[in-house]
Amino acid sequence: MQPEVIYESEDLIVVNKPAGMLTHKTPTSKEYMLVDFILEKYPQVKNVGEDPERPGIVHRLDRDTSGLIVVAKTQDAYEKLKKLFHDREIEKKYYALVWGVPREYKGVIEKEIKTIKGKKYTIEQFSQKETEKSRPATTFWEAERKFRDFSLLKVSPKTGRTHQIRVHLASIGHPIVCDKLYAGKKKCPEGLDRMFLHSYFLKIPFNQSTVLEFEIDMPEELKRFLNSIEIAKE
Repeated sequence: MQPEVIYESEDLIVVNKPAGMLTHKTPTSKEYMLVDFILEKYPQVKNVGEDPERPGIVHRLDRDTSGLIVVAKTQDAYEKLKKLFHDREIEKKYYALVWGVPREYKGVIEKEIKTIKGKKYTIEQFSQKETEKSRPATTFWEAERKFRDFSLLKVSPKTGRTHQIRVHLASIGHPIVCDKLYAGKKKCPEGLDRMFLHSYFLKIPFNQSTVLEFEIDMPEELKRFLNSIEIAKE
């Protein structure tokens, strides 16, 4: 499945990234990635940014996360977007289907996150105790729908740590469905073959006169699974 350009201007591009696609190169990656798609359509982005392997990329989505991502087309736009992310002025919202049913209908998770390097990947471990290598992280969540075995949450991260949403939700006992890294021994349920995490909303106060706001629907495979568990519940 190909990415879809949702919006473009002289400064930036907003893309709907499919699940299963890397945002940019990793030390072992050889497959077609979002950056390849961007450079095919916008070759002028090649020299934008700080890393030649991440042209125009200001933030990222995990391979198995779908949804909205913004890419800078110029160096000026890159610097502006980088500052907006750093200052936490860009609003992001995700749909996450999690295991279990929280007692509350909304909450905030404020836990330090630290990185532990493993043999094959870097694992984010949740930790409430601040250490030298840990970094503060804040995630807001709200229950959209509750099912027998699952809950659909709207999630808004206020910081941008790697795997933040996945780690934080797992830390409160509600890992994301089909999360191979943080869901422990829970198997992916029949009818779903990807992690249920989708970036559906992005708000960018690009300058004083321009506030860009984007919202997209869930991918069909996620909607089908939700419909199947609604039927099972009834």
